[in-house]
Amino acid sequence: MLDEHFARKWEKLGPHWLRAKRRKQGVATYRLVRYADDFVVMVGGTQADAEALWDETSTVLAPIGLRLSAEKTRVCHIDEGFDFLGCRIQRRSWRGRGDARAIYIYPSKRALLRVMDKIRDLTHRDKHRTLADLLHRLNPVLRGWCNYFRHGAATQTFSYLDHFTWWRVVGWMRKRHNHLNWGTLRRRHLPNWEIRDGQIQLFRPRAVPVIRHRYRGERIPTPWTSTPA
Repeated sequence: MLDEHFARKWEKLGPHWLRAKRRKQGVATYRLVRYADDFVVMVGGTQADAEALWDETSTVLAPIGLRLSAEKTRVCHIDEGFDFLGCRIQRRSWRGRGDARAIYIYPSKRALLRVMDKIRDLTHRDKHRTLADLLHRLNPVLRGWCNYFRHGAATQTFSYLDHFTWWRVVGWMRKRHNHLNWGTLRRRHLPNWEIRDGQIQLFRPRAVPVIRHRYRGERIPTPWTSTPA
């Protein structure tokens, strides 16, 4: 229902050239992006235009027994940025392009802290009997997290997570071999500074290539709007 409501608002604005003309005349434009029960409404207009949508959206949701969460719903400027589906979306200076600005999508702080908490939990001293057991549990967490965020500006975050994970596992190894000094531990269990046990090796987030999504604008079809029969 919400999808159809905003789809109708979008269609009423007309083609691209007419929307651009109306925006210059002060007419606000709106576009809904939704996944399950999480959504964001992008507004091309003023803060007042965005705030006016609060009551409008609540009215649309009321007949199906839904309401906006006061804790999770807010109005913000794209330069301030917002979190959506684990990503931070924000307009910032475009590196190497002078005064130009661009929209960046990168892992949110909350998403990073969550995966770090999982790594801390998995690398507790008494969680696993062998290094192989630890890596079998740890690698899927790292691989899944990196695959989800690899299409944003995540290179620095991946490097940070890689550094954090490597030292957490090394810390686990030092506690398991507390009778060895650092030099002996490194020679025996960290060949070429790699962490492995037999055929299984620690997954390295820093090695994950970032493949950015190409901007497609309105050419992305929305499956949520229903076509009248």
